Amino acid sequence: MSVDIRKYKEIQQIKLAVDCIIFGFNDNRLELLLIHRGFEPEIGKWSLIGEFIGNDEDLDDAANRVLYDLSGLQNIYMEQVKTFGKANRDSSGRVVSTTYSAMILKSEYNEEQVSKYNAKWFPIDELPELVFDHKDMVDSAIKRLRRRVRNSPIAFNLLPAKFTLPQLQALYEGILDEVIDKRNFRRKVSQMEYLVKLNEKDMSESRKGAYFYRFDEALYQLDQNFNL
Repeated sequence: MSVDIRKYKEIQQIKLAVDCIIFGFNDNRLELLLIHRGFEPEIGKWSLIGEFIGNDEDLDDAANRVLYDLSGLQNIYMEQVKTFGKANRDSSGRVVSTTYSAMILKSEYNEEQVSKYNAKWFPIDELPELVFDHKDMVDSAIKRLRRRVRNSPIAFNLLPAKFTLPQLQALYEGILDEVIDKRNFRRKVSQMEYLVKLNEKDMSESRKGAYFYRFDEALYQLDQNFNL
């Protein structure tokens, strides 16, 4: 079959981009980091943070670059979610975007870099109106997150190195958007040998205090049995 090179060049006017859906767990609430756009199109509106992909850049590398430019953090937990490619999804032209879901700790990122983007945290149930199809992107990432956290310990990426069981339960309730029975939750957690109880308490929430725990990645790799 012969190929008309001129026609091929004419029809391939598509830009490739990545958009990052950044989750955080702040004040016992699951939140999303959004930027207030200071550029066209849709200037002055809220959106995910994204960039076009360089000609010699891989998708994963582009997503890592975007996250580093925003937060100053490297080696962030991140996974590809879905590609969005409706013909009219972006008012600036034909753009195909692959979304990435990431998890960062507010206590660790570079506040000055984040402020340059006019970024702000929003609880996932109080999101403002978003540009283009970014709401669909967020919905897709949340659905995937809710499936993944039931059989994988990825949620621990949203917690500091040491945490309490009430914090862990609040995190899962925030992600799953449901109330979890405390007794059931504690029973399942007690079976996870990779959750190591520390001889230290958090006294900020109650007089009695709550013991701190840590997630031991090496112990988890020996077992890899996770079910919540």
